[in-house]
Amino acid sequence: MRRLFGSVRSRATLGATLVVAVALLAAGAAVLLSLRSNLMDQAGTRAERTARNIAAQLASGQAYNDLDLDDETPIQVVDASGTLVAAGDDLERISGTGTDEVTPRPGADPTTGGDDEDDDDDVSLEPGEIAEEADFTDGSATIDGTPEDYRFAAVQVDAGDRGQFTVTAGGSLDAEQSAVNTATTAMLVGFPLLLGVVAAVTWLVTRRALRPVEGIRREMAEITASEDLSRRVPEPGTHDEVARLARTTNETLSALETSVERQRRFVADASHELRSPIASLRTQLEVAAAHPEFLDLDGAVEDTVRLQHLAADLLLLARLDAGERPTDARVDLAALAEEEAEGRAGVTVSADRPVEVAGSRGQLGRVLANLLNNAGRHARSAITVTVRGEGDRAVVQVADDGDGVAEADRERIFERFVRLDEARSRDDGGAGLGLAIARDVAERHGGTLTVREAPTGGALFELRLPIA
Repeated sequence: MRRLFGSVRSRATLGATLVVAVALLAAGAAVLLSLRSNLMDQAGTRAERTARNIAAQLASGQAYNDLDLDDETPIQVVDASGTLVAAGDDLERISGTGTDEVTPRPGADPTTGGDDEDDDDDVSLEPGEIAEEADFTDGSATIDGTPEDYRFAAVQVDAGDRGQFTVTAGGSLDAEQSAVNTATTAMLVGFPLLLGVVAAVTWLVTRRALRPVEGIRREMAEITASEDLSRRVPEPGTHDEVARLARTTNETLSALETSVERQRRFVADASHELRSPIASLRTQLEVAAAHPEFLDLDGAVEDTVRLQHLAADLLLLARLDAGERPTDARVDLAALAEEEAEGRAGVTVSADRPVEVAGSRGQLGRVLANLLNNAGRHARSAITVTVRGEGDRAVVQVADDGDGVAEADRERIFERFVRLDEARSRDDGGAGLGLAIARDVAERHGGTLTVREAPTGGALFELRLPIA
């Protein structure tokens, strides 16, 4: 049972069926109540019409024995003292009226009528007047051996010298009961059939609507099993939520494929970059072990330092890729630029005032250091660092007077392990991670890092960050 209702299609079918069932029950109850009320009103109208007809005969002076009483309708005529003075010949039993008597009292005078006592329930009427309002009750009666339910209407009339009378007549409710029973039977038969149709249609419609979802699930399962991120889920040609789900899934797969490929390249490039200093350091140590007099201590230290820097870069990139968020400390970029430029030959820092941003002082210092290191490798003689505020942005520009960066390479240089001059030595050019780290840190701080041509013809790197 739990598995049966564990699918969206089953729950949708059950929910739609329950909603329709509740709506049908409410509508059916309303129809039955309305039908019963309408038919009872019709029975009451017939009963009142019959009672008024008898009341009109009494008002005109008609004697009890001469009243035109319908033998198929339960009729009672009661005087002011509550005595039954006239009734239908075939009336055998009655209930629900003012009196249960069915036989007129012996000795009732058909010409003079009963006494003139007034009853507390009598309505004040003029001689010959019939009351405008009728009183309605429900009851039953047996006529000629046939019991039935009736709607009774009681009408009062003033017969002049004979006093006031109450005429009660009944309207059969057999038609009402028959109609209500027929409607109930039709509903009991029709509602389950209609619910079955609703459930079947809902099941088929949801199956068709969810068919693309099953295709997406099946393809995702195959992608997971094969670990082939180049595959994509099928996209239906519609413009509904399922189509948007498929497009979003494919976008996620594309981003995941790019991330995994980038990670693979990163691992491969990192392994390649680490191999050179490790191999060089091992060679020097092996030579030193065999021939201590040939130990190149400076070279070993240099390779160790280079290996240390590369490991630090890789660790920082790994933290950035893992989504490490910078701190919210306030950092003065002008002071930080002065600090990083100290001791570097040919570097000039220009800052009009303190420019503060929110972030990690260590990471932002790393950005400036990487930019200055890059400019130092390419500048001929001078490097200029400018720090200023522009609206809600802090701007740091690092310009050199070197050969600059070709326009086609201005985005590629921010990729990891990219060197524009493949022929230069790794010792001079580094591992190609400095600018990649600088841009990643800038983006983590909500900023940007771009490069364009400097006024002196070299490269101008521009860092923009939100002002704290």
